[in-house]
Amino acid sequence: MCIVPLFPLFGGSMKKDWKENRKLQDAKEKLEDKKIRSVLIWVFQITATLAFAAMTAIVMFQSVTMQESSMEPTLSVGDKFFMNRIAYKMSSPKRGDIIVFKTNAGDDAALHIRRVIGLPGETVQIANGRILINGETYKEGRDFPAISNAGQASNPISLESGEYFVLGDNRNNSEDSRHGDIGIVKKRYIAGKLWFTIFPVKKIGFL
Repeated sequence: MCIVPLFPLFGGSMKKDWKENRKLQDAKEKLEDKKIRSVLIWVFQITATLAFAAMTAIVMFQSVTMQESSMEPTLSVGDKFFMNRIAYKMSSPKRGDIIVFKTNAGDDAALHIRRVIGLPGETVQIANGRILINGETYKEGRDFPAISNAGQASNPISLESGEYFVLGDNRNNSEDSRHGDIGIVKKRYIAGKLWFTIFPVKKIGFL
């Protein structure tokens, strides 16, 4: 009788099973590593996007609050906005734009919000309650009351390069280019363009 030893057979089978189990384990580890890398990449992309958005917001926009009643009823005291700080870096204010400006270059100078009426090179005058630009009546796109106080604009005001004539929408209760405290606004003192309402909630949206 010939007896065949079984240990070598079992040993070969066990070695084969071990190799297959090892391959499965390696495949699982590689899959887990791939998932971890994917998550890390995703987290990095989200973080980088948020950081870029925050930096862009800091550079491009600034929050401002309406402190005066000069722009009522269009804008109310306490309304909050984002101001576009680079809007006029490559272009100039247009008639009808609502701008944010200072009256001087001081860091602590107050910010004012008014509407652009007269542009560089134009002559502005207020007569009989009407705005005249280069001698012709300026027809605005909305109804404003007749102006009862022409102030300095009772006489023609000629605007030089980089100078703007501004008015508040609250025409008869607004300090603007008609008054010495504000006067003609120079472009170098314009901080930006009013861009987006952020408060109150019912007014949220682009201007």
